[in-house]
Amino acid sequence: MATPKTKKATRRADQYDAPKYNYQDYWTGREYEHAAEEMALKRLLKGQHFGRAVDVGGGYGRLCKFLTNFAGRVTLAAPSQQQLDIAKIYLKDTPQVEQKLLQAADLQMKAGSVDLVLVVRVLHHLPDPAPEFKEITRVLKPGGTFILEFANDAHFLNRVRYGFKGKKVPKKPVDISTKKDSKIPFVNHHPKTIIQLLHDAGFEVETALSGSNLRSPRLKKVLGKNILLGLEKVLQPMLAPLYFGPSVWLRLRKK
Repeated sequence: MATPKTKKATRRADQYDAPKYNYQDYWTGREYEHAAEEMALKRLLKGQHFGRAVDVGGGYGRLCKFLTNFAGRVTLAAPSQQQLDIAKIYLKDTPQVEQKLLQAADLQMKAGSVDLVLVVRVLHHLPDPAPEFKEITRVLKPGGTFILEFANDAHFLNRVRYGFKGKKVPKKPVDISTKKDSKIPFVNHHPKTIIQLLHDAGFEVETALSGSNLRSPRLKKVLGKNILLGLEKVLQPMLAPLYFGPSVWLRLRKK
């Protein structure tokens, strides 16, 4: 009989927003992915400093501590009270971060009051993120920066899989949840579709990166974290034009 710890470790990503699931547990064994995301953020924000930043849908504040290197004030805007309760402990030594219970499509902030918005690992719960993009446009200052990460349905292996079937990767969001009765959406997006939605919302792409390019349990065991991150550093910009990896990073500017 599995112990509670084992059950948590085997949960799929489409379950980690469930009320009784601690999202911190999801990151156990995913040190490479976490470090790869910090690497992407550092690349996209290097040499910049912002007055006010908002981490939209940032869960328990996993990236908020890192974000304080680039912003004087950070707001963690999350829709889950459970995650915010965890954040109180996780961020107890980071007073620059305030925590608010907010939805991405209704940030309840003044128009043009934010310098930087970060959205990471959120779009897989948004089959149609157009309302959220519109709200982010509203709160950002003219020329403000938007850092977006999303799960890439057109990554290299998926293109190969579809190619063997004589098909192209669909432009519409693809539901990859195995729990058909789940009330939590779990989708992957095509980069070209997302970029068009962003353009419609008033954003232009400045830089793109390919993220978590070596996400593989086997590679983690064989190569180890440090070698993987050394390769990741080279691959993030190199593979960006190909949308190669399972994660796409974009730095956007409000027009």
